[in-house]
Amino acid sequence: MRIIYVLLMTLATLFVTIPATAQIGAFGGSEPNIAARLEAESATPAPGKTLTIAFVMTPKPGWHGYWENPGDAGIGMTVKWTLPSGVTAGPLRHPVPETLIISGLMNYVYEGRYAILVTLNIPATMKPGDLLPIRARGDWLACTREICVPGGGDLSLDLVVGDGNIAPASRAAFDGYRARLPRALGSEARYAIQNGQFRLAIPYPAASPIADAYFFPSKDGALAYASPQKVSRNGDTLIIEAKAAGTSAPATVEGILRTGDHVGFAIRGRPGAVPSAGSQASGSGATAILLALGGALLGGILLNIMPCVFPILSLKALGLAKAGGDPRAARREAVAYALGVVVTCLALGGALLALRAGGASVGWAFQLQDPRIILVLLLLVTAIAFNLAGLFELRAIDAGGALASKGGVQGSFWTGALVAFVATPCTGPFMGAALGAALILPLGAALAIFAGLGLGLALPFLAIAFIPAIRARMPKPGPWMQRFQRILSIPMFLTALALAWLLGQQVGTGGMTIGIAAAMATALLLWWLGGRQRAGSGGVWIASVALAVVLAGAIATLPRTGEAREAKTEGNAVAFDEARLAQLRAQGKPVFLYFTADWCLTCKVNENAAIDRTEVSEAFTKAGVVTMVGDWTNSDPVIGRFLEGQGRSGVPLYLFYPAGKEAQTLPQVLTPNTLTALVN
Repeated sequence: MRIIYVLLMTLATLFVTIPATAQIGAFGGSEPNIAARLEAESATPAPGKTLTIAFVMTPKPGWHGYWENPGDAGIGMTVKWTLPSGVTAGPLRHPVPETLIISGLMNYVYEGRYAILVTLNIPATMKPGDLLPIRARGDWLACTREICVPGGGDLSLDLVVGDGNIAPASRAAFDGYRARLPRALGSEARYAIQNGQFRLAIPYPAASPIADAYFFPSKDGALAYASPQKVSRNGDTLIIEAKAAGTSAPATVEGILRTGDHVGFAIRGRPGAVPSAGSQASGSGATAILLALGGALLGGILLNIMPCVFPILSLKALGLAKAGGDPRAARREAVAYALGVVVTCLALGGALLALRAGGASVGWAFQLQDPRIILVLLLLVTAIAFNLAGLFELRAIDAGGALASKGGVQGSFWTGALVAFVATPCTGPFMGAALGAALILPLGAALAIFAGLGLGLALPFLAIAFIPAIRARMPKPGPWMQRFQRILSIPMFLTALALAWLLGQQVGTGGMTIGIAAAMATALLLWWLGGRQRAGSGGVWIASVALAVVLAGAIATLPRTGEAREAKTEGNAVAFDEARLAQLRAQGKPVFLYFTADWCLTCKVNENAAIDRTEVSEAFTKAGVVTMVGDWTNSDPVIGRFLEGQGRSGVPLYLFYPAGKEAQTLPQVLTPNTLTALVN
């Protein structure tokens, strides 16, 4: 068992370090109340292109800065530029703000570190090697709850015109800054002022979760800032009601709709009819939380029959066979198994939320986007496969071991942990909306959803252990289990083969060769250990240390993952690109857009069983449908942001855009009839 512990603890250590390495580093400054720094996304901007720069602001604890519209009090940031000839600066782009009420006055503020982005246009007349000095005078107001102090500073950047290359660290930092900018909603809102009430109707799908909704108007004259906002739903429309600022209606109303923590949409509204208020959507969001929790629980149950779980059916089948033994031991092992599943889902969910809080555009199953994780899993699955085949003894899952032993409970816990870690990359029915909701709900509610997913995944085993009628129908332990265990090694060997292939897809044939070599070294060490065990000798610690050395060496020599690769396209399919998608839709072309990953078995099943079928291809070609593919095998912030905008946190996701119409979200399990019916 120590061998599996070594591999699992190494995996856990590696996994815990990922959030730390993904955090955007802090910095200091001379400004006593709000430190400011000017950063460029590229140190060598290209001629004729644009360059994004950021005013990165860090208030001291207890201090805050202001949004472009400060609310009832305060002053937003202003900038005066001194730029080289031909260089122009776009408007300031502010992140989604926060609300702060002081003495009855509403303030739109930033109480933590924030970044204001600006796009610079570099003239095509510049040449590589030209100096590009950027100078800006920034002025802002820094306040606490008691006092305000004007702040400001002269900020500068000295760049050199070049090839426009962006360093990985800068790309990650600016992806984090952009993640907090409001996204375009894409649909126009309507508003009306009646009887002193400002009412705003925002198109927002009823199925999309929302938490702590709030509308930040960008200009005066629409609503009274300090008045409470009532938020409700009426079908696919979000209704916001507040006290009007006056009796006259402005020509347009613009602002930001906050839908979660530092998440929001840019809103533009014109006068028009506003439907009556519907079900309450503001406040604690208890209804949304309960619905998301129910979806996660049901999604976890259904995940047991999804293709994502097929590679680890051997471990689950062996657990089912064990459940036919002593009832008390079966209950202990079922609880241990459930704890392993729930704890792992909580760890994955917590790490995901921490990464996103640090600015990384990652989603569910992000662990399988790291080749180091794949390598650890490859060696772990190899060890389990050879144990099931009888090469060496592992009492925690040995069919002849005592079910009530301490090792059996420990083994059940780690089996549950492995099941959750490997089984959750793809999202099954009901999981997509639930996990999407978890990304915008408060921390406690989000973790409850991840725990609900784990509980649903473990629920069948708990039912077997605690319901005698079900357990009575399970086969009793006996000599047949030894043969059954040998048969169950086959899917585990196939899983190891699939992991080796996935490693090759992520880091090339060199990385796959390193993974196979490490797996072969693991097999030789386990063969040596098995021989000593049969001879009555020890050697577990020697083998464990040797395996740790093999794993460390393999990770150290593993090639680095390159930039997010383009989607593999076949036939008329094109790689995902938001600008290309908008162009196709503007041309009136129907588009079938799907997101996939090599580690998502549900994705691969749908592609082989439905998407890549001849009848589907012919139907799409006849109807002029353009197929667009987003490959998320390696982490891609662009795809991550798009998925988040659809209320999803993982793949698969299937969208169909009819000509001139909005997207239809398709089921996560496809058939050829499902796709051909779209155009027939």
